[in-house]
Amino acid sequence: MGVGVSLGEGGTPLLEAPRLSELLGCELWLKWEGANPTGSFKDRGMAVAVSRALERGAPGVVCASTGNTSASAAAYASRAGLPALVLLPAGAVARGKLAQAIVAGAELRQVDGSFEDAHREARRLAETEGWVNVNSVNPDRLDGQASAAVEIAEQLGEVPDVLALPYGGGGNTCAYVLGFQRAGRGTPRLLAVQVGQRADTIATAIRIVRPVHRERAEAAAEVVTVDDEEIVRWWTAIARLEGLFCEPASAAGVAGVAKVRPGGRVVCVLTGHGLKDPDAVDRL
Repeated sequence: MGVGVSLGEGGTPLLEAPRLSELLGCELWLKWEGANPTGSFKDRGMAVAVSRALERGAPGVVCASTGNTSASAAAYASRAGLPALVLLPAGAVARGKLAQAIVAGAELRQVDGSFEDAHREARRLAETEGWVNVNSVNPDRLDGQASAAVEIAEQLGEVPDVLALPYGGGGNTCAYVLGFQRAGRGTPRLLAVQVGQRADTIATAIRIVRPVHRERAEAAAEVVTVDDEEIVRWWTAIARLEGLFCEPASAAGVAGVAKVRPGGRVVCVLTGHGLKDPDAVDRL
């Protein structure tokens, strides 16, 4: 996978979590994707998607976003010398993520309605104006994000018994399936963890009512549903017991493990840095 546009994404730490392990009755590891250049896992796929858009001579990139995609698309487009257009569901994006996209020079347009409405407009613009849609419907995104699963297999020397991660649009779940297949060491039990009240959860990164990849994601993973109280409990526990400040959505995997109690060797993916969503601290 040759990536022409890079900010040094990937190679993120896999950290053992002894205190959480004791609480949850398993050997728990945390894949710290907040260490990526713009602070989230989206950078892995964006490096590939923007590289290939540049190779194809695209006039620019467009995406709909609840936050992390906008920050990543803006940064990688800037690195590539391409304009970026970001469509945002009005009032549904965390301040830290908007700041990243604004400073990187992306054009931001608010769309009245949900993420799905913004995504519909992004697809329309891609079809009519020739810009490349860098949402996860773009297979290049999943191609890049699959690298995280390959890294986990290499870092552990094997695949874990269980992998748990947040479930928003479902693209990252599909990417992990692809990555474990590439690693060639088998596929762990997958837990895709969503919040029951998707439309207004504190976990803004997974505030997606109709997952784009639902069919594929739910065919590959067990869906675990938690609530905002559980998200907040484990979000603070990750910081206070293991020292990692992730955004609330990133705590979904740990909250799901707390609910299911699978035992064995478990990896939870912490998808984004806590500085992405500083306003969430007001909920404590």
